[in-house]
Amino acid sequence: MRIIEIRIKDFRNFDELILKPQNIVNVFLGDNAQGKTNLLEAIHFSSLGRSQRAVKEADLIRWNQSQAIIHLTFSKLGVEQTVAFEISTDRQRRILINEQPTRIKQLIGRFNTVLFAPEDLFLIKGSPSNRRKFLDAEISQASPVYFADLLTYNKVLAQRNSLLKLIKDGQTKIDSLALWNEQLADIAIKIITKRLDAIKKINLIANDIQKKISAHIENLNIIYEIHGAEGNDNILNDVNKWYQQKLIDNQRIDIIRGSTSFGPHLDDIKLLINQRDLRSFGSQGQQRTAVLALKLSELEFLKAETDEYPILLLDDVMSELDINRRTELLDFLNRQQIQTFITATEAAYFPGTSKADFFNVRAGKVNRNEKILP
Repeated sequence: MRIIEIRIKDFRNFDELILKPQNIVNVFLGDNAQGKTNLLEAIHFSSLGRSQRAVKEADLIRWNQSQAIIHLTFSKLGVEQTVAFEISTDRQRRILINEQPTRIKQLIGRFNTVLFAPEDLFLIKGSPSNRRKFLDAEISQASPVYFADLLTYNKVLAQRNSLLKLIKDGQTKIDSLALWNEQLADIAIKIITKRLDAIKKINLIANDIQKKISAHIENLNIIYEIHGAEGNDNILNDVNKWYQQKLIDNQRIDIIRGSTSFGPHLDDIKLLINQRDLRSFGSQGQQRTAVLALKLSELEFLKAETDEYPILLLDDVMSELDINRRTELLDFLNRQQIQTFITATEAAYFPGTSKADFFNVRAGKVNRNEKILP
């Protein structure tokens, strides 16, 4: 997969930008708050239709403007395509694929990216919701059907929760939950099955990467944890039956709380280094290495599932790696021909790098840097 052209208008601090990347590795240098991360945000937004930073989409629009536009031309499996967004302050956003209006579920999986940002270093110690988002985004890009199942699950979950509140208020009978229990369990098993399959594949890839980064002294093991099933290994024989029974057994508690206490929306991922819980016992260095292994495993997972590497976005993470790991990473990207966009504050992070294009970013302006780095 290759980005052929990026066009941005009134997005964040960019008034207008047209960029045609020519190389595999593209490095964007500049001080903080100049627009480097904004550029990566626009590319990543084009992949999933949501920002990793903005609370409201209106925050993406440049100050005192009413509309922002992102337009990407890219090549996927040798076929040129476009994806575009029109984000407005006074109307619903528009998504266009090959100039035709479309919906978010048709977008997912069309243009794939993997983003590694400093906040990802909290992926391990952060909340379970962050790890679920990581997993769901990865699987969704490889399988639009999975994304559709997620949307259906969240819709059924919301309807069941609304029904729980009606029952609590005495507006309907508890018997009406039976249908929703069955529907929720049916769609939950689809999600769980896909997650377990993905974790199995990611675990193999990430462990191999972890070994290489740690000079073969660390084994990384990724385990999918079904909420409420701790210590019960037999549930995998019939997850659907287990879910339905859990929903029935906890109906009265759910009614009191007004929310569903079991389901994929509460599951988690556990990471072990040499069989020790990385969240509780891992050093900061081990946690950073594990996150890097997870992110690089995304590349290989999506390559295996879609026959093509996604676009890699590295936002100010080179400072987190020592010189040997930076060199190995850049060599790997060039060797595998993975188009990559990297932001950094200093050119010193790329000594002797000749197989890359360098750009200066200042106040929302991007200019090619012809200077050869030492």
